[in-house]
Amino acid sequence: MFLEKDYRNKSQGWIEVICGSMFSGKTEELIRRLNRARIAKLKVEIFKPGVDTRYSDEDVVSHNANALHSTPVESASQILFYATDVDVIGIDEAQFLDEELPSVCQQLADQGVRVIVAGLDMDYTGKPFGPMPKLMAIAEDVTKVHAICIRCGGLANYSHRIVASDQLVVLGETDSYEPLCRACYLKARQEKSE
Repeated sequence: MFLEKDYRNKSQGWIEVICGSMFSGKTEELIRRLNRARIAKLKVEIFKPGVDTRYSDEDVVSHNANALHSTPVESASQILFYATDVDVIGIDEAQFLDEELPSVCQQLADQGVRVIVAGLDMDYTGKPFGPMPKLMAIAEDVTKVHAICIRCGGLANYSHRIVASDQLVVLGETDSYEPLCRACYLKARQEKSE
């Protein structure tokens, strides 16, 4: 279990990344951390990509239906515009934002803000997804969460797409994706190619 660390010495911020496959609890963990910051009476702002409208146009919503109101953004630089006079910033579905996100997070952390980012570390093909690799490299803390493989019950770290599409971004839930372990993912990819 993740124990929150206090990297801040009153004038320094830091970056935390929560990553993993679909259905691994990334958004749930983001919401938990942001709620704890609010309980501590810190000023919190939450952002998500405007493209993510699966559960709500504006709220960050976990698969367990926990939700926090957020500000949808079309680009990472918009976060700098909206993030004024805050202690903690949460960013969900970071893989959908542009490659400027790591520098935006760096700038915020340099200004003394705690930045918590959640997103898929790999796309459906098993490749690093969007700005997530750079974010993991610059973060003070990276938490990788896992789902349970729907086929064998092992730890899942792959988001296997079960609908036909070659597009990188296909929004969906259990009707479009299933969490798989490495062995089951490789088997499923091989079956698809046959």
